[in-house]
Amino acid sequence: MKKLCVRLSCLAVLLTGSLFAQNNTPYWQQHVDYTMDINMDVEDFQYEGTQKLVYTNNSPDVLDKVFYHLYFNAFQPGSEMDIRLQNIADPDKRMVNNLGTKENPVYESRIAKLSPEEIGYLKVKSLKQDGVAVTYKTIGTILEVALAKPIQPGEKTTFEMEFDGQVPVQIRRSGRNNKDGVALSMTQWYPKLAEYDFEGWHADPYIAREFHGVWGDFDVKITIDKDYILGGTGYLQNPNEIGYGYEDEGTKVKRRGKTATWHFKAPMVHDFTWAADPEYIHDKLETESGVTLHFLYKDDEKFKDAWTKLQPKTAELLDFYNTNVGPYPWKQYSVIQGGDGGMEYAMCTLITGGENYGGLFGTTAHEMAHAWFQHLLGTNESEHPWMDEGFTSFISTLSSAKIKNLENPNPFESAYGNYLYLAKSGKEQPETTHGDRYAYNFAYSINAYSKGEVFLAQLGYIIGQDKLMETLHKYYEDFKFKHPTPNDFIRTAEKVSGMQLHWYLTDWIETTNQIDYGIKEVNETENNTTITLERIGLMPMPLDVIVEYTDGSVEYFYIPLRMAYGGKDNPYPALKATTMADWPWAYPTYDLSISKPKSEIKTIVIDPSNLMADVDRENNIYSAE
Repeated sequence: MKKLCVRLSCLAVLLTGSLFAQNNTPYWQQHVDYTMDINMDVEDFQYEGTQKLVYTNNSPDVLDKVFYHLYFNAFQPGSEMDIRLQNIADPDKRMVNNLGTKENPVYESRIAKLSPEEIGYLKVKSLKQDGVAVTYKTIGTILEVALAKPIQPGEKTTFEMEFDGQVPVQIRRSGRNNKDGVALSMTQWYPKLAEYDFEGWHADPYIAREFHGVWGDFDVKITIDKDYILGGTGYLQNPNEIGYGYEDEGTKVKRRGKTATWHFKAPMVHDFTWAADPEYIHDKLETESGVTLHFLYKDDEKFKDAWTKLQPKTAELLDFYNTNVGPYPWKQYSVIQGGDGGMEYAMCTLITGGENYGGLFGTTAHEMAHAWFQHLLGTNESEHPWMDEGFTSFISTLSSAKIKNLENPNPFESAYGNYLYLAKSGKEQPETTHGDRYAYNFAYSINAYSKGEVFLAQLGYIIGQDKLMETLHKYYEDFKFKHPTPNDFIRTAEKVSGMQLHWYLTDWIETTNQIDYGIKEVNETENNTTITLERIGLMPMPLDVIVEYTDGSVEYFYIPLRMAYGGKDNPYPALKATTMADWPWAYPTYDLSISKPKSEIKTIVIDPSNLMADVDRENNIYSAE
């Protein structure tokens, strides 16, 4: 069938100015300040640490217990992460060995094969609350603490802990001696206080998914072999003692003794990550926005070209996100070789590889966007991974298209294709599914990344591209340094658009209802033509309909959805536009009447932008024979 291409000029709005808003919604969140001091032995990868937490209970509740995450305990044979790998149909290929063939795989958990010297662990040696010893017990990757004294609403309390840790062989995100040869990727390495919010405690076991944390300030000292170079979260406080370019690039300060202590401070973050290697190259780039970009990567010729080429492009990414979401509030961001794949952390990302520039740039574009959609807008990634990964995928798709000068009227085409594959697979689960509860890894990935990306792209179809970008700005202004929920975002979109949108959140996120509209028939009555449209799927949508006539003219018809109680501006300003009567969802068909004979109609297209995720586009097009 012939496809009628009409470019959505509004997609070029990728680049709007900042819009500001005031948030007056009642809201509370907890606060914790960390002071930590650790001593790392790079020979056996074990470390000792002390931790002091000042915890503020801003909730209206009296707390008689608290929970900590002990993430490294996941990297032990028999852990929940290990058992999950052995029982899911499609385990994460990075975490298993294939003992079979590509066609007939037989997977073996890499965690199950770890020796006592290779496992990870966090062991609490002592814990006091305001100087009084408390009772605690370790339950897998969670520490449950019975308080010596309940924490009243508005009160602060201080926890002091001594703990030991061992860095696991690199399996997932964290670990030592990864495939690129990076010595230490220290992510989720410390006892981390669990979040408590309006839903209660979020003491989720670590089964390889994402994270949720409490906002606060970090003061961290890391003592390590003096030949190691560190980078990560926070501002280095003692560069003259450490050297290696943090003050005077290229200058190495001679240090006495066998170890050096790196002192970092990070204001208002909900995580702290670092990586270390004796062969890191450390480059810096000062940006026009005043943010210093740090790049740490292995001193190896095979990496140097791509990592050098990446640096000015990272500055362009920063500028794009500053403009299209909101200003990055910290004064530095680091891109560090480490971990596996790519993963976002506070003020930094850890990325493997770098021999291929295209892959390095794409991963950086995505992970850097997480500085906004997770480390500024701190959604609960375990419960709403689509808000974290999907929003990040959306904005990084736009940034990549802009920086690479890609010409595509629908830059989200790949995400739509992935969603349609999942929708037709029979294995889709609602977006409300907890990240750990997916039956298939591929279903989780497509739901979190692609369907989450389509959520935003399709919202642009519903409310207009300009209103979508305005919504992102207002969302940033209202909820930065907070923990927004799906309802917070959709209410923001309602305020910006003037439309009612809860139906969209309900169907797209809480169900697996599908969108399917079609052109049922085209009939002529006297000199008029009636186009009968039908709703086949359960999910409602407004419709854009384009009609091309035999004389070459094109007309746009907009059919609002009644339950939205509003509509969008004409997305095709060059075309004659007519807004029709709204379509109530319960009506399975809708008659669109055109004051021209059928013989003058050449083509009819439902949604020429392809921004509506219709599961069967074959019935969206009518062409005259």
